[in-house]
Amino acid sequence: MGTRVAGIEMTPMDYGRSFLIGKGSANEVRFWIESRTRVLDESAGTCEDFYQTASCKSENTFHRKDLFKQDNYDFLPIFSAEHGLIFRRPARLSDGYRETRSYVEMFGGYDLHVVEGASVRELPSNAFIREATYRFAPLVSQTAIRNDDTGLSAIIECPVKTMNTRREDDRYQVDTGPIAFPDLSERPERLVDCLSLAFVAFNTPHFADFVIEAPTAVDPASPGLKVHHYSKIVSLPARNRLFAVE
Repeated sequence: MGTRVAGIEMTPMDYGRSFLIGKGSANEVRFWIESRTRVLDESAGTCEDFYQTASCKSENTFHRKDLFKQDNYDFLPIFSAEHGLIFRRPARLSDGYRETRSYVEMFGGYDLHVVEGASVRELPSNAFIREATYRFAPLVSQTAIRNDDTGLSAIIECPVKTMNTRREDDRYQVDTGPIAFPDLSERPERLVDCLSLAFVAFNTPHFADFVIEAPTAVDPASPGLKVHHYSKIVSLPARNRLFAVE
């Protein structure tokens, strides 16, 4: 189920310099890493890291013309040492929305280039968070969640793309994504099967809200007409940490 580990702490990544690149000779595609989710099985002492990469559009790669496909869709892959997960989102609801592959079928395998932050400083209070925001420091969040019934836990890490602040009463609020959200309420045979795309928001250290991509009715009057949209909201106890990574 993954790599044996001794603890759950992880050093925040430098997301501006972290990538992975496919090994397939037909297309050695490079993806920017957009978030990392570590899912831990505490009873077995193992974990699996999932690297969610930036989305692109469906394309006719290396054609002489017409580089974008006519029936276009969003293309977003997630990679781990064992499995790959691809989300394809056309305008309509599609049976091909989610596809799981083995590691070697993800662009012939891949080389991972993860750069840890050279200077990482945890921001212990709202005042420190706002100060780092105002001086334009790169910010990274880590949200730890756990399910006591299954014994699964996870750390969701991502660069903070949107940070709300208010000086008057010393407030902040993170709103960022997409991330790979793990549903820890059941123990799947493969950890990759618990992942969905989501955005995360939090403004305190002790809980996080997630809005998860799910089949969603376009019009309440036509419940059969659906698309994939970020609409399923979940609130969970969490340990939220923010870091300046410079």
